[in-house]
Formats: sequence, C-alpha cells, structure tokens
Amino acid sequence: MGELQDLDPTWAATLRLGMFLGLMVVFMTGEALWPRRRRSYGRWWRWPSNLGLVILDSLIVRFVVGLLPFVLPVVLAQSVADRGWGLLNQVTLPNGVELLVGVLAQDFVIWSQHVLFHKVPWLWRIHRMHHADMDFDVTTALRFHPLEILLSLGIKGIAVAVIGPSPLAVLIFEVLLNGSAMFNHANMELPLGVDRRFRLFVVTPDMHRVHHSVHRQETDSNYGFCFPWWDRLFGTYRRQPREGHRDMAIGLEVLRDPAELGLWRLLTQPFRKDRFTSSGASD
Repeated sequence: MGELQDLDPTWAATLRLGMFLGLMVVFMTGEALWPRRRRSYGRWWRWPSNLGLVILDSLIVRFVVGLLPFVLPVVLAQSVADRGWGLLNQVTLPNGVELLVGVLAQDFVIWSQHVLFHKVPWLWRIHRMHHADMDFDVTTALRFHPLEILLSLGIKGIAVAVIGPSPLAVLIFEVLLNGSAMFNHANMELPLGVDRRFRLFVVTPDMHRVHHSVHRQETDSNYGFCFPWWDRLFGTYRRQPREGHRDMAIGLEVLRDPAELGLWRLLTQPFRKDRFTSSGASD
C-alpha cells in the first residue's frame, strides 16, 4: 500500500479546487438549461450569501487550524499513514480493495454525522442553517455554518485516525463528496428513468430534495450525500415527497422571512432563540 501513501498536498489541493470549480460551473449550467423547479427567490437574493459562506468558512478554517479545508484532510491522512495509525494500516490489502474500503468507510462516517446533526438539538441549531434555504440549487450544497465546518473537520480527522485510509483514498473521497453534494443539490431535471437508475448508485437531486422538505418525516430521511445505500440499509430512505417535487415547500417553516437569506442572519441563526429546536418543521 506504500504507493498510495505519498501525495503532494499542493497537487491534491489544486486538484480538489479545480474539480470543485469545474463541477460547480457544470451543474450551474445544467440548472440554467434544464431547471427542475421554479425559483422562489432570484439568484441575487441567495447566491451572494451562500457563496460568501464558502470564502468565510475557508478563511476561518485557515485561521483556526492553519490550513485551508481543501488541503487539511489529505495532510491529516499523510500524518496518520506516517505514524501507522488506523485499522487499514494494520492489515495488508490489495490497493483497489484498500481504496474501496477507505472511501466507503469515510462515506458512512459522513452519513452518520449527518444523522447526528439532525438528532442532537444543539447540533441541529448549527446544521439547520443549511436547511433554512428556501430554494434548492448548487449553492445550497455550499451553505454551511463555520461551526459545522469546524466540527465536521474534527469528525473527519478522528475518522481518518481510526480508519487509517490512505491519502489517495481521502483525496478520492473528498472529490466525490464535493462533486456529489453539488450534483444532488442541483436544481436540474433528470429523466425519470435516468434518476431511477442513478439512485441505485449515487444520491440524485430528486432523492436529496426530499430531505429539504418542510415536513419533518421527509427532513429526517435521505441523509446520504454521496452513496444512497446507507439510507436503504438503515430504513431512512424515502422515495418521493408527498407533495411532488414541483409543488413541495423547501426549507423550514419558522425561518421563511426573506431577511433570513442575508449573510449576517445566516451566521447568527444558531444563537437566536425561537421555538424550533429539533429537526423538521411540521408533521
């Protein structure tokens, strides 16, 4: 497995950033050409804040941790590999098997983290900023509170130390996670037959859109970002929203003021008192 262990962090970060920007343009173009739903608010209402969060999150991580989030996971994996930590560093597996196990294990951790952020009230107060978006498009995939980004990086770091995936497995997973998150948040229409086949292997926009419904039973379903199998395995898979994709309400009932789309309101959401302390909004 030695050949999987050495990656140049600068090269890995450049690849991740390039893939991120390239796929964002591809999916935004797809939204413009084949929209699934009409927007409730124009792009200029939402995009400056959602995209601004990406820059702010990166700067905060750089200040707190000393590395940009595009670099950090691979650097952590390299450090773990150099020390021989983690379960995968205690066994000898073919490179392909090691990569597959490493990627799947990381995806299960992120799925579990997502469930946890819905079930624990104080974590939900941080995560709900993502769900408070009243439209659903590529920029929603980037809309996370800085506290959630820091907590997620900490969970990823612990997972890498315990699992011991190679730096290459971490890089592959991070590219898959970024790309699939933008894909499954895209306001892009897929033919129903294509969606039905795709969601056997990846989380599609129609599958994940259910998770952004105002109805609690739907919000508490379809937690996957990359692979759809964990939801099917643990009984949290929901095929369609009750009101259909074109008519369903996106977001949270208690945060529907257009003022909530502003950057300052997004950042202060977890600290403001209201009646909404658990995931979902209505039954």
